[in-house]
Amino acid sequence: MKFASYSVRRALGSCQMAGRALVGKSRERVSVLSRFAADSRGDVAILFGLMTLVILMMVGLAVDYGRLINARNQTLEAADAAVLAGARALQTNGGDQTAAIKVAQAYYKQAIQTRISVVSNSDTVDFAVTDNGTAVVSKGNASISTPFMSVAGIKTMPLLHANGTDYAKAVLAVGGNAELNLEVSMMLDITGSMAGQKLTDMKAAASDLVNIVVWKDQSKYTSKIAIVPFAYDVRPPSSVLTKVRGTVSSSAVKISGTNYYPSDCVVERTGTQKYTDAAPASGQYLMTHYTSNTTGSGSNKKGVCDVASSAEMLPLTSDTTALLAKINGLATAGSTAGHIGTAWAWYMLSPSWGSLWASSSMPAAYGTDKLKKIAVLMTDGEYNTQYTTQGIPDGSSSLTKCPNAANGVCSSAQAISQCTAMKAKGIEVYTVGFQLDNQTAINTLSACATDVNHFYNSTTGDALKAAFRDIALKISTLYLSQ
Repeated sequence: MKFASYSVRRALGSCQMAGRALVGKSRERVSVLSRFAADSRGDVAILFGLMTLVILMMVGLAVDYGRLINARNQTLEAADAAVLAGARALQTNGGDQTAAIKVAQAYYKQAIQTRISVVSNSDTVDFAVTDNGTAVVSKGNASISTPFMSVAGIKTMPLLHANGTDYAKAVLAVGGNAELNLEVSMMLDITGSMAGQKLTDMKAAASDLVNIVVWKDQSKYTSKIAIVPFAYDVRPPSSVLTKVRGTVSSSAVKISGTNYYPSDCVVERTGTQKYTDAAPASGQYLMTHYTSNTTGSGSNKKGVCDVASSAEMLPLTSDTTALLAKINGLATAGSTAGHIGTAWAWYMLSPSWGSLWASSSMPAAYGTDKLKKIAVLMTDGEYNTQYTTQGIPDGSSSLTKCPNAANGVCSSAQAISQCTAMKAKGIEVYTVGFQLDNQTAINTLSACATDVNHFYNSTTGDALKAAFRDIALKISTLYLSQ
């Protein structure tokens, strides 16, 4: 029994020892795990690795975006420069649209030489002339590669917005958009030699100028045109007739046995103010045109103007409907008293004559800020008619010697004197000849023009239209509209 008791105690002791050993090992394992879990020495390295990846991605995006913005700005600047160059070419090359586009293309190509390389064949930027030949616009796009964004599947990005808001547009503007006021007076030849196709061509050319020069928005800056048709004489509006010629008796004047009656038209001015724009007044009125061709009877009998009532001159206005109607209603008659048309082209721009017109048609003062005064003188031949002191043609067959003329010289010489005085007032003068047939006519228009670049000698209807369009474009001011 003692032996058995001893064995049991020994076994129990062994078990206790084994249990204590097992518990010790378990505690040791728990301690190791606890120490591992509590160890933070590797956290920074893991976080740094993760952050580095994000930072690299952000840097890559920034690089791609920076390249995109740089290339985009260069493209926009190049397009702006190109459309301005193209529009300027329109002003100086007679409106040659093909040549203007080539100029724009050349400017663009040169301006992008230092631009970041774009995707091959992706640059489709090109140029076109729009707005009835008065604007140059860009179109197309270009793309740049994005190596960092390609990780996210974005391999290229366009430089310009697809909706066209980035397209550049250079406009040859007048009126409000040019921040400039314009007063333009057009002298239009309606003599007999202008009949047929020549008159049709002139109407188209003059209408084209009106459509370009008279801007739609007249709220702040205005562009106005006056129309002065002329032939043997000119017909002022009936409302101002007495103001420009004074009170005239309706009685006939007998000259060389023929009765001449006063008409509703006027001819040149004589005296000390003959070549000035002094306001009409006693001693400086214009002469009445007396004619043997009459209408009416008895006390109502009067002379007949060569210029029809439909060709009554139109003072400055921005009413395109009225301007186009006046031009399209013109008919031909009579000979060429060009000095009379020249004088009235000046009077329409002269502030001294402003009291004759409604306030909306009154010319502004010379030297007004942001104002251009421009005269356009158009004729198809030599100035061959001038008047005696009785207001009838002097009968001269010469273009250079007219001793019976009231002012002692022929029509051409009088016109040149008027042009010289007009230009001295700051008026810009363009002259347009149409199929001129002698050197005297060419010399007259050349002398009247502001300079050689303001004189056009058109030989065809298309050339006449091109001349009027070129004048309209030169009058215009360049600006970027977008």
